[in-house]
Amino acid sequence: MQAGEYATTPFGSRPMTLASLAAQRVTRESEGQGRAVDKWALYKDICEAKSVLGTNDRALAVLSALLSFYPDSELSEENGLIVFPSNRQLSLRAHGMPDTSLRRNLASLVDAGLILRRDSPNGKRYAHKSREGDIEEAFGLSLAPLLARADEIAQAADQVRAEAQRIKRTRERITLQRRDISKLIEVAVEEVAEGDWSGLWRRFRAIVDAIPRRASITELETILDELVAIRVEVDNALNSFTNDQNMDGNDVHTGRQHTESNPDSHFKLEPAPETSGVEVEPKPRSVEPPKGYPLGLILKACPDIIDYAVDGIASWRDLMATAAQVRGYLGVSPSAYADALDILGQENTAVVIACILQRANHINSAGGYLRALTDKARAGGFSVGPMLMAQLKTNGVTTSRMAG
Repeated sequence: MQAGEYATTPFGSRPMTLASLAAQRVTRESEGQGRAVDKWALYKDICEAKSVLGTNDRALAVLSALLSFYPDSELSEENGLIVFPSNRQLSLRAHGMPDTSLRRNLASLVDAGLILRRDSPNGKRYAHKSREGDIEEAFGLSLAPLLARADEIAQAADQVRAEAQRIKRTRERITLQRRDISKLIEVAVEEVAEGDWSGLWRRFRAIVDAIPRRASITELETILDELVAIRVEVDNALNSFTNDQNMDGNDVHTGRQHTESNPDSHFKLEPAPETSGVEVEPKPRSVEPPKGYPLGLILKACPDIIDYAVDGIASWRDLMATAAQVRGYLGVSPSAYADALDILGQENTAVVIACILQRANHINSAGGYLRALTDKARAGGFSVGPMLMAQLKTNGVTTSRMAG
């Protein structure tokens, strides 16, 4: 019986393991097939599939050094599969890896079933050569498991690459959905479209903020499904709004007259009640100026907003529409604006936006300022009146002069 038919054991105090026995068995079963594999192509596959194979970058650096001692570009039985560099030589080719780290990573490669030890009687690595210089027998580190497992390694690398590509494409789709949803909600708020935009924005941000930096494909696909569900709601609401805008001339004219008296007909922060087949009597309400302040007084306090109105500001509807547009110019995010609408109401939010615009040169962050005011209002510590009066005082205008 030839020596290669026996299982080999390690030198010295190193123990024999069942994993080593199994690796030797797989190697023996693949012998005699006469195959050859490009060693660097195989190494690339191992690097790709390192998580599956149970190895790491440091161990792969040692494996690369071992492969560099193999004289041919292809691993084959014909040329032998044992390399026998000393630890010092290995360390130099592994970029000066310390001896203790080198030994640990060699053991890691053995445990992963990527190499085998074929120790000499004294534990040193060397080869017996013929008179012609051919290697007759070598003791060292066998690369035979790489050749035996080449197909398995290639398949594992393909699976890892496919998984990485799937993750990449899913992340791309998530990025597209994030961009689209954000911009669609933004335009909906700017156009004062009907819908629960504040609620949609909060749900959207809750999903986005919870995306982990390292997520599995299952987690990413769940996140994508949640974003798609929100996207469908956004699209449906916007499609309904644009359909309303495309009515015939008479309906549009009638709708505009109705809108003058009811600005919430195109935008409301709370979802409409479920009718479940029961008709709910519409209750139109007229726009009430905040705290009884006339529109003219507000424009005296904040005249700059008039410059942003396409056809001037002749009604509260005009002021609110212009404020929605100015919001973008000031850099106020859709979420901050939606929260303000939710807490302050449309009319008061429009007045606050007008005041912020008037004092834009003195405010570092319009969005942060609006959020702070919204938080104060939520706690009952803010109302529009004092802010408006302060701006009137700054402009040298008083309510008595306005009344006169």
